[in-house]
Amino acid sequence: MQQKQTFGERPVHGKRPPSRRHQPQGVTILYEDRDILVVDKAPGLLTISTQKRETATAYYRLTDYVRKGNAKSRDRIFIVHRLDRDVSGILVFAKTGEAKEYLQERWDETQKKYLAVVHGRLPNKTGTFSSYLAENKARIVYSTPDTRKGKLSHTAYRVLKETAEFSLLEIDLITGRKNQIRVHLAENGHPIVGDKKYGEKDPAHKRLALHAISISFKHPFTGRQVTFETGVPGYFRSLV
Repeated sequence: MQQKQTFGERPVHGKRPPSRRHQPQGVTILYEDRDILVVDKAPGLLTISTQKRETATAYYRLTDYVRKGNAKSRDRIFIVHRLDRDVSGILVFAKTGEAKEYLQERWDETQKKYLAVVHGRLPNKTGTFSSYLAENKARIVYSTPDTRKGKLSHTAYRVLKETAEFSLLEIDLITGRKNQIRVHLAENGHPIVGDKKYGEKDPAHKRLALHAISISFKHPFTGRQVTFETGVPGYFRSLV
């Protein structure tokens, strides 16, 4: 049986995370070794820019971090996956091209869990939303009956807590399509709180209540199953 390691804010192996004073703005480094860099991203920060000169991204700030401010350094990081700008939580970067290829080739095996606070109460306390997802020219993702146009997507959920207005869900992202969680929940009548793109106009709740709380995968060097976790945002606790 393969050994599993779980990491919180302190690593068992690898470098000790820098003090808060030396953390790049908008990210908290949870773990780092010679192959991977795992961080907790703040909401409102892009993973990587769509504009060449954009510097307010996790990628840019972490590249500067590994280069220790030396622009001529050859040290770099590699994108493994992304989180939407308004989604907070765990992001994994590779520090070598080989580690990136290893992780991306096995990405379907990676276990990704999220927390979401949604409007209303779900009739079934556990379940899975499945549909073919496509994207239109306005970059809006939607479900389609046309299997040739969309990609089959599955989002499993479990209700953790309910109030009169909201439900706290644990989400198991079985497939990883763009905006998948947001679309599936909105189309099934329970949009995520603060979702301006797919949800309700709600000026009282401006932050998107979606957080990548844990990720588990095989380490690209050791081959051992590793799990990284982060805490529940205070914003979520204030809602439910």
